[in-house]
Amino acid sequence: MTAVEVDDVTFAYGEQPVVERVTLDIDEGEFLGLVGPNGSGKTTLLKLMIGLHRPDNGTVTLFDEPAHAFDDGERIGYVPQDVTTAQSEMPITVREAVRMGRYPYRWVGRFDDGDRRAIDGAMERVGITDLADRRVGRLSGGQRQRVFIARAIASEADLLALDEPTVGVDAESRETFYDLLHGLNDEGLTIVLIEHDIGVVTTHASEIACLNRELFFHGDPERFVETNALADAYGGAQGVVHHDH
Repeated sequence: MTAVEVDDVTFAYGEQPVVERVTLDIDEGEFLGLVGPNGSGKTTLLKLMIGLHRPDNGTVTLFDEPAHAFDDGERIGYVPQDVTTAQSEMPITVREAVRMGRYPYRWVGRFDDGDRRAIDGAMERVGITDLADRRVGRLSGGQRQRVFIARAIASEADLLALDEPTVGVDAESRETFYDLLHGLNDEGLTIVLIEHDIGVVTTHASEIACLNRELFFHGDPERFVETNALADAYGGAQGVVHHDH
């Protein structure tokens, strides 16, 4: 089954195309790493994939529905590159933030035991149980990212979209974070990840898409490092440094 289908998509801010004639599919259960230089359109393409932008030309399908009209929001967990100031300073606890993932199932009525198990299980899964009563605004960047991933898990999301989630996170926490993503992906969660560290992406992702407005490569990470796609997209000699565990 296909989670996302991007077919000949172009999107512009004003007169300048940011994404141009891009076509790619993401299968359910895939871990796609999206790479490219700064300003290459990666974040825009990610937002197109999850329906936050509507293409100027072409189509984007999300779980067999037009992405811009997709209304099963609980199926998508989106963690932006920099959790906004409003989110990071929310006067709520970690547990309350994760509980938001259950709201689509509880428009009316109280949370039941199943909801509470989902909330507690999500916090345990990402290792933030000990932070449950702490204010979100008092967390580190890495801890905050885990809160929003826990919220996606609590909502039983089918796709997790992450935009450079480890910016400002120390190396040890990054490794733990990617171990977490691996585990979630092994359990069947579809992941789309933008990451500036290309070595990390080629180590962890099952598929690579290399973008600089146009798509320069889409396929297996091992094949990616053997091509000139990286240098072509970045406009110069580039290498990949692999991260061993």
